[in-house]
Amino acid sequence: MVDKIANPAAAANAYANIAKIGTNAPTEKVAGQPSFMDVLKTSVVDSIATMKRGEDMSAKAVTGQASLPEVVQAVNAAELTLSTVVAVRDRLINAYQEIMRMPI
Repeated sequence: MVDKIANPAAAANAYANIAKIGTNAPTEKVAGQPSFMDVLKTSVVDSIATMKRGEDMSAKAVTGQASLPEVVQAVNAAELTLSTVVAVRDRLINAYQEIMRMPI
């Protein structure tokens, strides 16, 4: 049995407000706080720099321009960065899949 809606206009407004959720998220920013996009961009740029540093140190090791501890440290940092990026990617994909499975 379907009950009558007491105030159809209020229900329509509530539905319209729910439909707007997330549409203006990239522009919303708490004063003094970086946005999620800024944090993600900074993390990606730092990750790329760490990976390049590992490659450069490996190349310098081949030519004899870098010491072994420097090479090991740079390669370990690059390996840790890569595993972190892969883990974050997997978590983002899992979250996206869970959202897509949600009933509307």
